[in-house]
Amino acid sequence: MVLVDSSVWIGYFRGEKKAKHLDHLIETNTACVNDLILAELLPSIAHKNEPDLRELLLVVQRIPLVIRWDHIISMQTANLKNGINKVGIPDLIIMQNAQEHSVPLFTLDRHFALMSKIHGITLYEV
Repeated sequence: MVLVDSSVWIGYFRGEKKAKHLDHLIETNTACVNDLILAELLPSIAHKNEPDLRELLLVVQRIPLVIRWDHIISMQTANLKNGINKVGIPDLIIMQNAQEHSVPLFTLDRHFALMSKIHGITLYEV
């Protein structure tokens, strides 16, 4: 399984080249999301009245989301010590979730590449 960040889904819906690798994950049933990623995406899709996109997101595998605040705080502290600022709490939660379930993270956000070196998360390479 590969945890697919909202940045990839947004790029996919817009037809961006890098995000097209998501097709393979969908076809092989290896794409997954969590409730936070869905919460980031579903309101916009509902607002734009995109029922097909909503249906796609709701049939993708979901991994459980448990927020471990002590881990989030230590990750953010390490980020700041290493000069990585302006990483939002949602992205830290997504990263922690990928680590907890030992799944690679597919993202188009560059700060995850910086954080992967510090926190040892595996990024899905395209």
